Amino acid sequence: MDIKLSQCFIAVDDHDKALGFYQDVLGLEVRNDVGFEGMRWVTVGAPSQPDVEIVLEPPLADPNASPADKRAMAELLAKGLLRGVIFRTDDCDATFERIRAAGGEVLQEPIDQPYGVRDCAFRDPSGNMLRFSQPRRR
Repeated sequence: MDIKLSQCFIAVDDHDKALGFYQDVLGLEVRNDVGFEGMRWVTVGAPSQPDVEIVLEPPLADPNASPADKRAMAELLAKGLLRGVIFRTDDCDATFERIRAAGGEVLQEPIDQPYGVRDCAFRDPSGNMLRFSQPRRR
């Protein structure tokens, strides 16, 4: 049996702003951008990983959710408390400079971590923490 990751989800409060970041800054390709049951289904992915998609979804993508629940999730997203994603890169420092130059909100400059990677961190336009990790060369 072969099990692989197919999709993961990142909450966003504005699909267009999110696409400006994930497509234009990070270089991910748009795989899908369609309306579905009153919502927008947007997926992006790295060209080097054609079988893995990131779904950019509202903080609470349930059409039956109460207004109070939707507000609560939107507040958690605004605080950056919903999700974190770690991307792998072959050059953490170059990735950092490219994202910073594009106006990315820096959370952590590149640093060698004690657990064997060099990484940096940013917030996306919705407030999600994104880390960019490079295995340390020996």
